[in-house]
Amino acid sequence: MRKIIVPIDFSEQSEYALKVAASLAKKHGSEILALHMLELNYAVISSTEGLHPEQTVFFLKLAEKRIKEFLDKPYLNDIVVVPIIKHYKVFSEVNEIAKQHEVDLIVMGSHGTDGLKEIFIGSNAERVVRNADIPVIVVKEELKDFKVDRLVFACDFKEDNLVAFKKAQNFAKMLSAEIELVYINTPGDNFLSNHDAYEIINDFLSKANVGQQVEIFNDYTVEQGILNYSNSILADMIAIPTHGRKGLSHFFMGSIGEDVANHSKLPVVTFKID
Repeated sequence: MRKIIVPIDFSEQSEYALKVAASLAKKHGSEILALHMLELNYAVISSTEGLHPEQTVFFLKLAEKRIKEFLDKPYLNDIVVVPIIKHYKVFSEVNEIAKQHEVDLIVMGSHGTDGLKEIFIGSNAERVVRNADIPVIVVKEELKDFKVDRLVFACDFKEDNLVAFKKAQNFAKMLSAEIELVYINTPGDNFLSNHDAYEIINDFLSKANVGQQVEIFNDYTVEQGILNYSNSILADMIAIPTHGRKGLSHFFMGSIGEDVANHSKLPVVTFKID
């Protein structure tokens, strides 16, 4: 793992993410790109009636000062940290920066959202997860000693998850973590007998060329099942594929990966389905 991006908004949550990134960087000799996005709107800074150039420079200098102070932390000693400041907030741009700098991982903090605010606005982490082509770790709470011994990987074990599963396997190996596989069985039209579920699971494992036990866990929803199962086995992290659905497709169908990342108290790592 050569490079890690950490979006910084100077909140407690972004510092939680920075600490996790620092822990990974020290173990793997990685460089951290600390990315701050100003609240300036593109139309405002580009309009002839918008901000004058000297005002834009003022806000940039202020952001440089704040990020320098924010990054002045003992736990970042001996780590190469490169601050990057963008003029305005476009969360798809995180993925573009990752491509430009050949970044391997995004680590970001999240408050999470609920209710109508979640439906109409969503969280910043959700937007990054939806657009990112590389793995994204979402952190909600401070992890004083970030270590992953038990990583839960949950999916529906259909063929389109094979690439994400291989990425999760490699990620677990990099962390020296045991990977636990779970299939969430829900009531209604999606319910499967154990026999039918294991037929799907065994076909998936055969194509993945792995022999590993998979737990079938019953719950009312897939999201709740993933969270409850992970808590029941005292997992350290949840790994999940995400389709990165956008627009009306996202509104009506959603993405379980984004929902789990948004609501889990455990750190969640997402892998985009290719």
